[in-house]
Formats: sequence, C-alpha cells, structure tokens
Amino acid sequence: MSLLRKKTVSQILADAAAGDSSKLVKTLGVRDLTSFGIAAIIGAGIFSTIGIASYNGGPAVSLLFVFTAIACVFTALSYAQFASTVPVSGSAYTYAYVAFGEIFAWVIGWALILEYAVSNMVVAISWSEYFTSMLRGFGITFPKYLAIDYGSASRAFELVQQTQQAGTSLATLPENVRILANAYADAPQLGGLHLIANLPAGAVTVLITALVYIGIKESRTASNILVVLKLAVIGLVIAVGAFYVKPANWSPFAPNGIQGVLSGVASVFFAFIGFDSISTTAEECKNPQRDLPRAMLYCLAICTVLYVAITLVLTGMVNYKELGVSDPLAYVFQKVNLDFVAGVISVSAVVAITSALLVYQLGQPRIWMTMSRDGLLWKRFATIHPKYHTPSFATIVTGFLVAIPSMFMDLEFFVDLTSVGTFFAFILVCGGILFLDAKGLSAQSKFKVPYINGKYIIGPVFIIAFGYLLTGVDIIQHMAEKPLLFIFWGTWIVLAVQGFRHNFSLLPVIGVLTNLYLMTELGASNWIIFMIWLALGLTVYFSYGYRKSKLALRESAGQ
Repeated sequence: MSLLRKKTVSQILADAAAGDSSKLVKTLGVRDLTSFGIAAIIGAGIFSTIGIASYNGGPAVSLLFVFTAIACVFTALSYAQFASTVPVSGSAYTYAYVAFGEIFAWVIGWALILEYAVSNMVVAISWSEYFTSMLRGFGITFPKYLAIDYGSASRAFELVQQTQQAGTSLATLPENVRILANAYADAPQLGGLHLIANLPAGAVTVLITALVYIGIKESRTASNILVVLKLAVIGLVIAVGAFYVKPANWSPFAPNGIQGVLSGVASVFFAFIGFDSISTTAEECKNPQRDLPRAMLYCLAICTVLYVAITLVLTGMVNYKELGVSDPLAYVFQKVNLDFVAGVISVSAVVAITSALLVYQLGQPRIWMTMSRDGLLWKRFATIHPKYHTPSFATIVTGFLVAIPSMFMDLEFFVDLTSVGTFFAFILVCGGILFLDAKGLSAQSKFKVPYINGKYIIGPVFIIAFGYLLTGVDIIQHMAEKPLLFIFWGTWIVLAVQGFRHNFSLLPVIGVLTNLYLMTELGASNWIIFMIWLALGLTVYFSYGYRKSKLALRESAGQ
C-alpha cells in the first residue's frame, strides 16, 4: 500500500536538518508565536462577526464564545501535541504524513494550500473595504471602480437597468447596489470593456508578500507592532464602553432562546480560526517543542477573554436588536456620540486585518516548502533565499496566487470555501492523536493531550444525543436536508466501537466530532468546488509527487 507509506518522526527531523530549511533563522520565541496567533485570530471577525451573532442570540452570545473556545481547545491541544512531536513547518500536512500516510498528507497539504490562499483573498478584499471606508472618514474619496471586482459591479449595473426598464423606483434597491452600479458606469473603458479592479486588495497583498520575502525577523517585528496597536484599541473600546453600559440591555439575556444563540456557532467558530497557522513557523522557533503548545493555548485564552468582554460591552451599550450591522464597534460609539472613538476603531480595523494577512501569507510558503522537501512538489518550492533566509520562490508564487484573484473575484465566491479545508485538516489532526496513542508514539511527545479514557463515555453519550434527536425532529427530513449528518453519526458510531476496544482518549474524539458536525453546516457549492480542487490535486500527485516522493525512492532503493 505505497499510497499509505508513512514517514517516521526521526525521518522527518532528519530531512528537515539535511535540507535547505537548515538555513532558516531560528528567531521566534513564545511571545512572538502568541503574537502571530492573536494576529491571525483577531482579524475582521471582531469588527463584524460579533455584531451579527449578538443580533441573533442577544447578550448570551458571550457564553457562546466561551463554549466555542473550549471546542477549539480540543483541536488546539491536538495541534500542540503534534507540534511538540514533529517540530517542522508542514503543520497538518506533516502530522498526517506520520499518522495516516502519504496520500492523506498530500490531500491535507493540497487542502491547506486552498485554505490559506482563499483566506488570504478574503482578508485582502476585506482590507480593501475597510481601507476605503477609513479614507472616506478622512474626507478622501477613492474611486469605487478601482476598489471592487468586475462581477459585482456588472451584476449591480444589470439589476439597475432591469429595475429602470420595469418602471420601478431605484430607491427600492439597496444603497450598496446603486453604488456598485454607478461604479460600473463611471469606470473608464478600453474596447468596450470596463476597467474595474480591486487595486487596494492587490496592492496590500504585494506589500505584505514583500515583507514576508525579506525575512522572518522583519515579519515578526511588524506583527508584534500591529498586534500591540490592535490590543490597545480593543482595550480602549472595552474601557471606554464600560462607562456606557446599561445593565437593562442585558435582559433578556437569551431573547431568542438556545436556537438563537446557536445560530451564531459557525460565524463564532470562524472567529477563532488561525491558531493553527503558527505551527507553520516551527523551524524558525528557538524551542518549538516547548513554545508552540504554549503559544497556541495562550492566544486562544487571550482572544476568548477579549471576545467575551467586547460582546458584553456591545450588548450593554445598545439593545442587541441594533447590532445587525457590518461595523458594530463603530456603530455603538456613534450611537453614544463618541465619533472620535468610532474613527479610531475604523483605523484599527485596517491594522487588525493587515496583521491577519501577514500571518496567513507567512504560513502558506512554508507548507509548500515542506511538501517540496518531501519530493511531492517541484524542487524550487523548497529554495531558501541565501540572504533573507526565507522560502523565496514559494513566497513569490503565494503573492501572485493571492493578489491576482483578490483584484478580480467576488468576495462571496470565497467566503466559507476556506472552511472545508480547515475542518478537514482539524479532523485529521485530532484523529492523528488517536493513532499516536494506539501506536505508542505519544511517548515521544514533549506535550501531550490530557488523557481521559473515553471507553465508557463515547458510546453512552451517542445513545443520549441520538435519542434526543429522534424525539425532537423528523429524522428522515433532517437527514435529507443535511446529508452529511449520515457521515457524522456514522463516524460517531465507529469512534464509540473503536473507543471501547482501544480506550480512546476522549478529548481528541470530541475534537473530531465537533469539527465534523460544523462541516455539516457548509453549503453544497463549497463542497463541489473543494472536490474539483481535490481532483486537480490528485492529478498533480499521481503525475509528479507519487513518482518523485523521496519516501518512495528510499523504499525502491531498499533503504
């Protein structure tokens, strides 16, 4: 079963020491790694996600952040154990190579390429929106046709045309649609083609890529500065906003019941995604086996406290029904006539998103570098710059891969697509811990997931949960609406049986089931695109990686 050939931990460490990666600069400490984690987690989410979630669930959403953080901890603990066992830059790709074999490692690596690239595109486009909004606050008007994608503008223009032809007032259309239509009409033309592109999104990607290319020390310094500024602003929001809190706004605490609170699970969970990205810098850490696990848990704890505090302040300053806006932090301070604070928040949003883009743009080239070092991608991706000590070719390719689509593609096309790859990676990492335990490899880990025997817990909890489902909904209709639930419940049964036989650790099992359930919430279009991407990846693997794999060459040489 050559597709399932595995690398041992000693092989991975030896390959890392022998390759060009030895030229990487080991400069990151636990503070730097924690800063990277905070930079990745606190991006656009805290400036938008919190508002919609609070609008649906009320002040009780603050508890949802706590519960979601606990769910993320199960995955973070699994990442932390792998990072302490295999301290190289491949993240979930390398972990899957150890636990499940080469084909799973390739699939995860290919999924991570999509996850990081799409995440970067979403962040770059969001940065453009906040940047142009900030300029408007300073009285500077940036041409809309140079800050939007062609598809959105053309669709808006067609909708306006149809509305006019129908004799309906344009006032019935959303303001944003009218703005986009005007941008399309105002755009210069070349041969009948309207020249429309999101230049700020492309420009910031190029600038961040240049910074990442120059060196890890420079990237670390920039990230630390941006994170300090970001945390200072968030602290200002909490401190100032606390004086305007009216406890009456916290009642009722959960106005729409548990369903209203849980409706924000997906968006709140996505607000925490990013802690895994710091594992891609393992080979540039001074002490990765000690510092990576600490940093992952530190950044999750810090961000959870900030999310909960921000949510309580927001829902205390205004009634939760007013928070269904795209910029809730700025909105609540405008409501209490603190326009200066609102302006500071709009600037800090740009800072926050810039730091998130930096971390994601830093991570992807290092995954490619590791895959190339294993022979699964072309050798140039493993090239380390002799002066800057960064994966230079992979960084340049990453810049082009993100900058060009972000200038011309629609944000809605990318939103949530990244989630498929993220959840898939999280599930395999959590499942990989069960493999390490079963094979006795956890003994090599300097950090271990706390062991709780799930033998008599996984099965009984399944019976209770499934029994509750049967009494609450029409099971046939429920499964028809979400076919992936068959996989979820089936996986739970398998884990219950195998957990009883092999005394599975409970926490990784919870991580698998949590991420798998959240996968069932994703739309069919995301899965279709992911499957197309996966098919393309398998084509690359079987045409190149399968034959060039260094592990395969060793096996054929009898080593």
